[in-house]
Amino acid sequence: MFPFYFWNNSCYASDAVSRKARLERKLSFLRTMRDDIETRLAGLNAAITNVEQQLNQEDATRV
Repeated sequence: MFPFYFWNNSCYASDAVSRKARLERKLSFLRTMRDDIETRLAGLNAAITNVEQQLNQEDATRV
């Protein structure tokens, strides 16, 4: 899932690609991963909230 092996591979990290350019690509990738995880977490939180609301509605109707 994580292509970290590319970042330290001597074939990939040629002299033509500067260290700064590699680090910028790495940072961009990590930010993309973080954004994806945050999106998934927001979806999970919404689903949890929805189920909790449904449970509370059922408890209110039983009383």
